[in-house]
Amino acid sequence: MTWRIAPLCMALLAWPGAQAADVIITADRLLDVRAGRMIANPEILVRDGRVVSLKRDAGTPAAAGATRIALPGMTLVPGLIDMHVHLDSDPTYGGYSYLEYNDRFWSALSVAHAGKTLDAGFTTVRNVGASDWNDVGLSQAIAAGKVRGPRIIPAAWSFGPTGSHCDSTYFPPSMEEKNPYTADGPEEVRKSVRALRKYGAQVIKVCATGGVFSRNTEPGQQQMSYAELRAAVEEAAQWGLKVAAHAHGAAGIKDAIRAGVTTIEHASLIDDEGIALAKKHGAWLSMDIYNGDYTALEGKKNGVLEDNLRKDREVTEIQRQNFKRAHAAGVKMVYGTDAGVHPHGGNGKQFAVMVKYGMTPLQAIQSATINAAEALARKDLGVVEAGRFADMVAVKGDPTADVRLLEAPAVVIQGGVVVKGSAP
Repeated sequence: MTWRIAPLCMALLAWPGAQAADVIITADRLLDVRAGRMIANPEILVRDGRVVSLKRDAGTPAAAGATRIALPGMTLVPGLIDMHVHLDSDPTYGGYSYLEYNDRFWSALSVAHAGKTLDAGFTTVRNVGASDWNDVGLSQAIAAGKVRGPRIIPAAWSFGPTGSHCDSTYFPPSMEEKNPYTADGPEEVRKSVRALRKYGAQVIKVCATGGVFSRNTEPGQQQMSYAELRAAVEEAAQWGLKVAAHAHGAAGIKDAIRAGVTTIEHASLIDDEGIALAKKHGAWLSMDIYNGDYTALEGKKNGVLEDNLRKDREVTEIQRQNFKRAHAAGVKMVYGTDAGVHPHGGNGKQFAVMVKYGMTPLQAIQSATINAAEALARKDLGVVEAGRFADMVAVKGDPTADVRLLEAPAVVIQGGVVVKGSAP
């Protein structure tokens, strides 16, 4: 049968266990992100949410009555991966304005944010920092089929030492506000890693330097010592987890790389030595080079404090130039937008900025597909090939010629199920 799915049917198909029959997906083109070329007239067989074969392979016969998803005139791209989001954050609440709301307000908002992210074509995200276990609970609800959203790799609470970017820095001592996983010294770091993993973190996020949106920290300041960073990496590795480090400043970036951190988040002030170290150690840079545009235009209206706006102005263009330098030097890059600092659902707007600062459209797409999967050490994501999840987006046209097509995909497929869009 040809694909014509009403919204109610789509919802039922998305429910776990609902997909019984084989699914055959066809389109005009499929972008092979591994080879960097288009496959004409692909026929993709999906079973139990995973790719079984492509037409170019010997193929596996489809069961009788297979559902057909026909997308004539469209190009398929693997489901996109955003390596740096905060689903329980909303950029329209800046400064102290968020204090008007109950803690659970943010849990509720995260559900809507997850749906917007999925509709934007991001079928997997890494949530690198959330309060109150919001991302862990949301990931479980999505996996159980209770709400719609991307696959989530949650970090739960991101943490650093007392007074750091990941601590609570907006309140006087009488309020006694602090991050419950703040860690001073290597042994406290190890304990925080253990506790976060215990309650559902699948990646550990540490704050090696100061940041833009904290109070009383500067982006260039190193906040965690090499010994603390190394303790985080060693402890996480013992539990089979990787570490992401928030690091704007050059010194903090270099110590994080030397300590064995997998991904450097932001990397705004990276210097030549840091670039060389990233290449030597194989560290990935996740540089959020779009969101400064949003903050510059909307931050003040949203209540962002002037000191934070000042830091954003100082960092944005330097980060973009350093992105260009690092990419030209051959440093490995993944796609991370810091959604939550800008509105969820706008994740795809960073592709064009990456192209403006030196990447080809193909390289930008690879950063959000095969590169991200490699950085996550996931062999079930990022490429449309046998054994991987049948996650795809479809656009009308060629995204390797016009990467802006990925800002609003026409169709989103997750696990072989259409979760957004309609047949042409």
